[in-house]
Amino acid sequence: MHEEELKNLVTRMFNSLLSQMDLEKVINKEQVVAYMQDATNTIANVSSDSLSSVEHTKHIFSNAHKEIANLSLSHYQNTNERFEELTLIHQKTINDCRDEQIDLPLLTQKFEEIQIHMSEEVKRANEIITKLTTQVKDLEHSSNLDSLTKIFNRRALSSYLGNVCSKKRLPYDLHLLMLDIDDFKLINDKYGHIAGDKILIFIANILRKTLRDGDRIFRYGGEEFVIILNRVTPKICLEITTRILTLIRENQLIYKGESIKVTMSIGATQYSDSDTPESLIHRADSALYKSKNNGKDQMNTEIK
Repeated sequence: MHEEELKNLVTRMFNSLLSQMDLEKVINKEQVVAYMQDATNTIANVSSDSLSSVEHTKHIFSNAHKEIANLSLSHYQNTNERFEELTLIHQKTINDCRDEQIDLPLLTQKFEEIQIHMSEEVKRANEIITKLTTQVKDLEHSSNLDSLTKIFNRRALSSYLGNVCSKKRLPYDLHLLMLDIDDFKLINDKYGHIAGDKILIFIANILRKTLRDGDRIFRYGGEEFVIILNRVTPKICLEITTRILTLIRENQLIYKGESIKVTMSIGATQYSDSDTPESLIHRADSALYKSKNNGKDQMNTEIK
């Protein structure tokens, strides 16, 4: 083998080895040493005049490259298999957690959904409560009944008298009575406000049982009541007021084992075509004032 051929062969082998090392990046020192020893032995056995020996040497180095490539491929395959194994373990762990343990992200999501739902329900409930509260207030405001005595209240009286007076002329007689419990403040001071409330209820029940269905009873305010008597003559009006005074005087309220005697004073007036609600109330109130000044427990009348 000529010198130039030998240099050419060695150079080719050296360059091939470096290229393969750069390409694979997994060659260790032991593999390179074995490669070089194999190359040295091969070159030493090459005959100077044998072309086949040179070709054999090239073949050896080509096989060496393949071996290095195989080692790299084997290493990569082992690594890849390890990664696949780790991937399987990871997947199995996830599946086991899903089957046997709590999925925290999912649980968090569900709690957030529940919280949102609860917040919406609380908001909706508050809106309903506010709406109902407003409706209750409106109902109380527009109601025509007194909450304590369950008879008509002053608002209902104003509405009723407004309708009556707007007609001007009525085809029947109408009388208005204003009643006031005598010495009510003294009773409250002696027995307390609970006893006072019971007396108001007691009076309202007597009036309700005494009067006809066509008559109207109103709580005017405090211890004052108003009665509207429809289609009665002045004589019948007097008989009704006398009966009322008698029933109240003779019926006594028992409170905590003690008998409470109650009387009332009444002022009466008759409706005229030119009356307004205010003028009608004013005359009845003036008549009531007379009853109070004349000794109470009686009825006085003031006619226009």
